[in-house]
Amino acid sequence: MNATPNFDRIARLYRWMEWLSFGPLLHRTRTAWLRELFEVRRALILGDGDGRFTRDLLRTNRQVHVHAVDLSAVMLQELRRRCRPYTDRLVITQDNALNFVPDASYDLVATHFFLDCLSEAEVEQLVQTLLPSLTDNARWLVSDFHIPQQGAMRPIAALLTRILYAAFRLLTGLRANHLPDHTSVLQRAGMVCIRRCVFLGGILISELWQRP
Repeated sequence: MNATPNFDRIARLYRWMEWLSFGPLLHRTRTAWLRELFEVRRALILGDGDGRFTRDLLRTNRQVHVHAVDLSAVMLQELRRRCRPYTDRLVITQDNALNFVPDASYDLVATHFFLDCLSEAEVEQLVQTLLPSLTDNARWLVSDFHIPQQGAMRPIAALLTRILYAAFRLLTGLRANHLPDHTSVLQRAGMVCIRRCVFLGGILISELWQRP
């Protein structure tokens, strides 16, 4: 990933760009396992963009404290605006997630449409950096694009991801150009996928991983 991709350019339009391209499906993917998170107390949310998942988590779980990290100052402004009623339970840090050094323990990490901005080596680096800060039985929530291994949707998914990477390269300077294998990385870290659902014929996935 480019060390300084510029997501500020699309921050205030991001929700509408998302709606025009996928309707409500991306947010439905983010929140697929929201009801599984009522016992979470300290959450680290990386790259939530304009903050809709952060808002929903804070709204539905009255006990959780959230640390939100994002590279884009404008995205964080949008997140802060959406989460204004919950600022007593929210800490915001502007930083590249790969440089972020945790100073607390977390029982949830959430990465929604974020790992696809990284290379597989960077996903490995991120997971290894965060592992010491995860509690026993901590969960890692992943929402992302996916190319099915077989079936009619595979070529459609492959074409769609190429188009999306090209668009984000043009709009933000993002250098990633293919989906990393986050499954292998999380499995090597000893985590187990306990929940999984798919949308749009398998092009969108939502997974809940747990540290044994």
